[in-house]
Amino acid sequence: MKNIKYLILGIVFGVVFVKGEVISWFRIQEMFMLDSFHMYGIIGTAIITAMISIYLIKKLNIKTLKGEKITIPDKKFTKGQVIGGLIFGIGWAITGACPGPLFAIIGSGYTVVVVTLLSAILGTWIYGKFRDKLPN
Repeated sequence: MKNIKYLILGIVFGVVFVKGEVISWFRIQEMFMLDSFHMYGIIGTAIITAMISIYLIKKLNIKTLKGEKITIPDKKFTKGQVIGGLIFGIGWAITGACPGPLFAIIGSGYTVVVVTLLSAILGTWIYGKFRDKLPN
């Protein structure tokens, strides 16, 4: 019961995804066909919100609820990120779902998406297994 807040937050997040049509295969198809701004607007809003949040965390030295300092390490760009991004984008275009809303899609009754969820888990496992052998 101590983690009930995370369950409630997850449910609210799922409802926002459903109501915002983020889980809609048709909205995702429109995005990849460049027919609609809807998904680009949502993704852009998320990026801007993250940028402002990170700026405020660093500028105001915001701490966690336990009082710990929040550190955000710098990221190093590698060609592996481009390859991974391409694989991710292809999978997203084929399945019509990125990992974020998978549980909301399944919870909405589209149980066939369990295959996509299992594929995402398998892909994550394969990446972890071969990570040291992949190009930087």
